[in-house]
Amino acid sequence: MAQEAELYPRRHPQTADSDPQVWNWARNYAVGARTAVQRPENEAQLQKIVAACPGKIKVMGSRLSPGELLRIQGPGDTLIDPSALSGLMASTAQTATFGAATPLHEVYRTLTEMDRMLPCSPGVIALQTLAGAIATGTHGQGLEQSSLADEVVRVRLIRGDGEIIEFTADDPRFGAVQLALGALGVITEITLRTCAARLYTCQKSASSAEHLHSKLYEWNEQFPFNKAWWFPAENQVHVWCARNAAADEEARYRLNKRQPVIRPSRDSSLNATVDRTLRHMQDDTKIKEKEGKPYQTVTRFKDFSDVTGDIYQLFCRGIATPQINIEIGIPLHRAGRVINKIKQWHKDTNPHMHYPIILRCTGPSAAWLSPAYGEATCFFGFVVYYAEDGSLSPDGARFINEAEKLLAQEGGRPHWGKYYDKDLYHWRELYPQWDHFRRVKSALDPEGKFANAFIAELFH
Repeated sequence: MAQEAELYPRRHPQTADSDPQVWNWARNYAVGARTAVQRPENEAQLQKIVAACPGKIKVMGSRLSPGELLRIQGPGDTLIDPSALSGLMASTAQTATFGAATPLHEVYRTLTEMDRMLPCSPGVIALQTLAGAIATGTHGQGLEQSSLADEVVRVRLIRGDGEIIEFTADDPRFGAVQLALGALGVITEITLRTCAARLYTCQKSASSAEHLHSKLYEWNEQFPFNKAWWFPAENQVHVWCARNAAADEEARYRLNKRQPVIRPSRDSSLNATVDRTLRHMQDDTKIKEKEGKPYQTVTRFKDFSDVTGDIYQLFCRGIATPQINIEIGIPLHRAGRVINKIKQWHKDTNPHMHYPIILRCTGPSAAWLSPAYGEATCFFGFVVYYAEDGSLSPDGARFINEAEKLLAQEGGRPHWGKYYDKDLYHWRELYPQWDHFRRVKSALDPEGKFANAFIAELFH
């Protein structure tokens, strides 16, 4: 358990504002001293702070990532709070430019008011800042799109010496800038590609997972967006397949004042499976409130209903609750084989789990460090929720640790903004542009101003 305790730290209780430490969102990692935080009011102030900083610099967004990605250590290091650099800056018929610290929910709301949307599916959590979501590879689902970073057409960035550089999609270094883990500089503005808003109907179903290894391909080929939750112990899968809404569905949506239109199916076929999952979760988390956030993430699968709405109303419905979340991307053409390997592993070991395996597939990404770089990818997600006292179920931690090892052996690439054991991966072999990224990093940040211990070790 020593290794698992290091990979998945215990949560610390909420403390007063006088706490001298700044914590990541999950409060399982202290990222630096509160006295190291600087909050510029505008880009010009940020330039001066960056240029004058004698140590390392890390930018805090929503701090949803594992803490070591953000951590600073030296006395001259600085944590940047960029929250003032937020909001819509400009727009054209095909693009929208936002301040880098704009929360995703504000991006989505603004675009919806403009009757626009991003061509990509959103991630489930909208607390993230735009720059943070891009820097770590946030993605949704659907083979006709990839990550949020792939809809970026321009980035404005401050280098370590305070110089401002703008990158556009025709720049040969753009693949590095799209997803850079904060290692190249401080992003201040991001221009995104947009398209006319569309409505979708999400059809929900439950079925046997007997042929999941082949059905996964069918769902993703037949529908623009697909997401599945797999319950291996019960051999069941819950599936969301979204298609373009029909004319009569769009009319009902508008009559409903642009709120989601729900058509109850009263399908109770998954209810027994959900109840068993909830019992495991309650045993592990010890959360007494019946409406505790972790429980809500599963109870929504009961008596599920089809829904018509915009893409954000359908898919950006995540419930932010402290957890260890591992997500590994596997090339799509190998996903069926990996599903069968997980089935056999589950049969042989009967691992303890209190949340289903999440399956989301995307098209290829152009970002050099994207887990979906160059090829369509299936992301396998594994979740363990923290208990009320800040601990993790030892069996749950063991489960996700072993699951990650299995997928790493299959050539999986971990999601940068979630948890992973970096010692399992041979980065240069996994990413064809790894050394090219390192050269861009060296050129843009020759002094290593944005390379904390985690970044320095990764790209040594």
